[in-house]
Amino acid sequence: MLPTNLIKNALISVSDKENILTIAQTLITNKIKLFSTDGTATILKKNNIPVTEISNYTKFPEIMNGRVKTLHPKIMGGILRRQNQDEKTMKLYDILPIDIVIVNFYPFNKIIQNISKNSINDIIENIDIGGPTLVRAAAKNYQNVIVIVDINDVKKIIESIKNNTINIENRFNLASKAFEYTSSYEKMISEYFIQKIIFIKTIVIIYFQKNTFFFYKKQDLRYGENHHQQASFYIEKHICQSGTISTAKQIQGKTLSYNNIADADIALECVKKFKTPACAIVKHGNPCGVAVSNCILKAYLSAYYADPISAFGGIIAFNDILDMKTAKTIIDTQFIEVIIAPEINIFAKKILQTKKNIRILTTGKFKNEKIGLDLKRITNGLLVQEYDLDNIDHKEWIIVTKRIPTKIEFKDAIFCWTVAKFVKSNAIVYGRNQVTIGIGAGQMSRIYSTKLANIKAQDQGHKIIGATMASDAFFPFRDGIDSAASIGIKCIVQPGGSIRDQEIIQAANEHDIAMIFTNQRHFKH
Repeated sequence: MLPTNLIKNALISVSDKENILTIAQTLITNKIKLFSTDGTATILKKNNIPVTEISNYTKFPEIMNGRVKTLHPKIMGGILRRQNQDEKTMKLYDILPIDIVIVNFYPFNKIIQNISKNSINDIIENIDIGGPTLVRAAAKNYQNVIVIVDINDVKKIIESIKNNTINIENRFNLASKAFEYTSSYEKMISEYFIQKIIFIKTIVIIYFQKNTFFFYKKQDLRYGENHHQQASFYIEKHICQSGTISTAKQIQGKTLSYNNIADADIALECVKKFKTPACAIVKHGNPCGVAVSNCILKAYLSAYYADPISAFGGIIAFNDILDMKTAKTIIDTQFIEVIIAPEINIFAKKILQTKKNIRILTTGKFKNEKIGLDLKRITNGLLVQEYDLDNIDHKEWIIVTKRIPTKIEFKDAIFCWTVAKFVKSNAIVYGRNQVTIGIGAGQMSRIYSTKLANIKAQDQGHKIIGATMASDAFFPFRDGIDSAASIGIKCIVQPGGSIRDQEIIQAANEHDIAMIFTNQRHFKH
């Protein structure tokens, strides 16, 4: 069944005005009267195409900087009118039937893609309100109104429009396309707001294996990993323990950044693994120097000189009270972003106050274990796992080579294995006397991590002969062993488990290297 009314009036309101002149001229040629919003009407008039502005038709101006322009009873009534049912109402209020609605929406997608140049207010202003309302109304009344959201569809049906022969099936298909268009538009906006909700809400709830975890907003950050990214800091308030970055108290310095917090957490969790005075210096998600000694000052100096170039602008964490002499040494030695310690004595605080921009955090007494979940965000998803809480039980380790590690080598093996847990995979850690002397991190090949550790150790002039090496995962080939042996590594600790373990063990035996299998890996991605 075909609608009996002739196609007389078309409403055009488009943000994307490509081909609109051709379409408008085609409609005019076919004696279809045009109604349009101000922006589209201006272009049509400049090209001598007759058009009636909606505000002139409704006798109501566009208001609020164009926020309200098409939401008027004369427009909505003209679109939603029913044949043989609403004629009296239309006549009473002087409403014209609108037979074609041609609309596309504000370019929300383009605006959010250029977020570095557009503020949140710019983005919100590009959420179309009138357009989707017109399209939904026209699609709902598809038996009486032709709705077009793709201008190319006008060309396909112009002959049918001209002859008033567009059938119900075609009208329904156009309506279906229109609803799909509005749906995808709303979904795009919804996804944007879901992404931004973390900066608005104060609580985030995650359900995992019948448990509920509540994250409370602690603070908004100056920015994220980069200046153009917004960021906030959330903590598991109901289970947070003392001795963590989440509960740490900032007593001095500028506001913490996203990267400061991420690096500070790695540095703190690393030093918490040691029972004697320890220092870890972290930069860009990886330790660049870690040391254990009989006092904090010696631990700091050893950690710093392990890799002083990388330590510049790093994060320093201690597992013991920070004293005045160590505080002064740090200030005299290097540029630093953050210092973390369980406690800082009053004299050290006075020293640090001379450098007001340094962020100083005190954590309070450490707890033994992490509580909660380890979360990693991916695009449109969330990875949830338990923390890597594996405690070192060296009694379970297996010595697989002919040569047995010396007491010093075994002690260094425990130290290096502990540090490797906090280094991005592939991780290689060289250590001597419980001080890192070379760290290879984040390489796609374990051999390149080994080479990188070699380069760092050699560049700093560290004595490598007799040092110990830890690898967070097994060696798939013997080349890593050969590379380490070439510079004097004499003990290696690694998980084992490769199909070439015998080949790896043979290589170690050839180089008179002691090798330990832990049977436990520590990937950190």
